[in-house]
Amino acid sequence: MENITTIQLRESVKKMLEQLKQKKNETYEDVIVKLIDEIGGERKRVEQLMIEGYKEMAEESLKITKEFEAIEDFKDWEW
Repeated sequence: MENITTIQLRESVKKMLEQLKQKKNETYEDVIVKLIDEIGGERKRVEQLMIEGYKEMAEESLKITKEFEAIEDFKDWEW
């Protein structure tokens, strides 16, 4: 069995944890672990969304680059 420790919480934090309990017999530790798991999952989702976004940006950038490479003479362009 792991060591058990005591932590200090303001009464307001304890009340917030109490409100997050989904079952009457759920412990504060259960609630805290659940919150930690949710944060970890959210970080992974955000990371995956960022990766997908960067891939889309890179693909779009590559398309634009190829379009510019296809143009042989820039002097006829109106800037």
